[in-house]
Amino acid sequence: MNLGLQALLAITPIAMAAVLLVGLRWPARLAMPAVYIAAAVIAFLVWQMPAITIAASTIQGLAITFEILYIIFGAILLLNTLTQSGAVSVIRNTFTEISTDRRVQVVIIAWLFGSFIEGASGFGTPAAIVAPLLVAIGFPPMAAVMIGLMIQSTPVTFGAVGTPVIIGIGGGLQSMALNDALAGVGLSFQEYQNLIAARAAIVHGIVGTFIPLFMVMMMTRFFGEKRSWTEGLSITPFALLGGVAFTVPYTLTGVLLGPEFPSLLGALVGLGVVTFAARRRFLIPKDNWDFPPSSQWDPEWVGRMKPSEVSLTNRKPMSLAMAWVPYLLLAFFLVLSRLPQLPLGSWLRTALDLRWANVFGTEVTASTTPLYLPGTMLIVVVLVTFVLHRMKWGQLKTAIVDSSKILLGAGFVLVFTIPMVRVYINSGMNPLDLPSMPLTMAEWVAANVGTVWPLFAPTIGAMGAFIAGSNTISNLMFSLFQYGVAERLLISGTMVVALQAVGAAAGNMIAIHNVVAASATVGLLGQEGTLLRKTILPTLYYVLAAGLLGLIAIGVLNVGDPLLP
Repeated sequence: MNLGLQALLAITPIAMAAVLLVGLRWPARLAMPAVYIAAAVIAFLVWQMPAITIAASTIQGLAITFEILYIIFGAILLLNTLTQSGAVSVIRNTFTEISTDRRVQVVIIAWLFGSFIEGASGFGTPAAIVAPLLVAIGFPPMAAVMIGLMIQSTPVTFGAVGTPVIIGIGGGLQSMALNDALAGVGLSFQEYQNLIAARAAIVHGIVGTFIPLFMVMMMTRFFGEKRSWTEGLSITPFALLGGVAFTVPYTLTGVLLGPEFPSLLGALVGLGVVTFAARRRFLIPKDNWDFPPSSQWDPEWVGRMKPSEVSLTNRKPMSLAMAWVPYLLLAFFLVLSRLPQLPLGSWLRTALDLRWANVFGTEVTASTTPLYLPGTMLIVVVLVTFVLHRMKWGQLKTAIVDSSKILLGAGFVLVFTIPMVRVYINSGMNPLDLPSMPLTMAEWVAANVGTVWPLFAPTIGAMGAFIAGSNTISNLMFSLFQYGVAERLLISGTMVVALQAVGAAAGNMIAIHNVVAASATVGLLGQEGTLLRKTILPTLYYVLAAGLLGLIAIGVLNVGDPLLP
């Protein structure tokens, strides 16, 4: 069988997912089981992967699924707990009092607060929180959703305390062969993964600095009375301050501390700097920009939810400091458990290490260390919050029930998606000595595209997120493919996988799942196509800019890799 036919068969499950989800508009709960079966059948019949290895890979995928669901549950539970205690309302109200200029509100509420929520919770929550908030303070629902979706770019790679890197790249890239190669140069997989995270943070830091300005210009162009890009340009200095105040600490954190903290700490620092500047009207122009009167709004801008229907009243008096304490505690616990100089992280990894080595007698191992996962820190913070905010059992129960409903919805899809990815990756375990399906695609790309591949790497990541609705799953699907292309082209694998992660983050702006979920929060269902035509603009900017930076880094600056000769 020639390489072209092998590559065509290898890409079939992914193409099938695209056709079912996007072309035929199947729900993911129906599409992904079909895609899992297709991947297993191709692996068995074409790659002659033993059925027992397919079963073992499925078990391995379910172990990774548990880790993702555990983190999702903890992240959403903390958010729902703070909603029930009134902390979220206190934080929201504080932001809305700073300025009446809609452009300033976009930078502070959407870009910085939204990025913080992404860092803490991930999984589409920024748009779900920020869009209703913006509607409540007078934004047209479509403008609120568009801006909410644009948040899902720079902070996403390190969203949900680093899940797209820790689980996405970790689960998609780690293999015995790579671990052996890293051991040969004295590196652990975690150190290699942190190098990928650092390079992704640098690319994001450059490209993402301009996103708040892009947000403002998109708002004034599509929802302003004059439909003008230049009305957004008049606040360029303040918007760039908002960008830099986030991306500088974000990039430094990604390089120095690892994947859990960039979005969390970058947003916290940015909120402090930009809020201080806004209160003193530093870099804010004298003109005050607002939307036209609601009577003049285009009918397609308006959903079924009216501003008066969204209450910003907190349930009981609470200081701003007390409202922020849970998030500060989360950052503290995460830093405490992730700093290699401290013994806590090592203890958490070994205290409860659930491992099934050589599943069904194969080379596949399924493992998880639940105490070390961010989900544990999130749940600990929820319990502390329950006491600190003097909550009632009924409020905590409501938060748990609401979070469980979201978990059940995500869980069924992931139960098929992640095992499919592991079958895909482990298909290299076959008697024919064929490379795995992702590496087969990589060989074909290396032979036909060549060294300009870094320009296209982010686009592949974005396509994965568009199809799967998740940066994490895009990284799971394509990290090994991207690494394989780099390996065959003898270019930096860490840089190419970093570009994959950056593109997958940008793809969240056009992910069907995110568009539908964000639209639903403001009663705007049915306008997804209109929204996609708008959010495709910042998505194209992001993947093209990241691709050019990748091309320069590899082709001009000769950015290396520990595994390159």
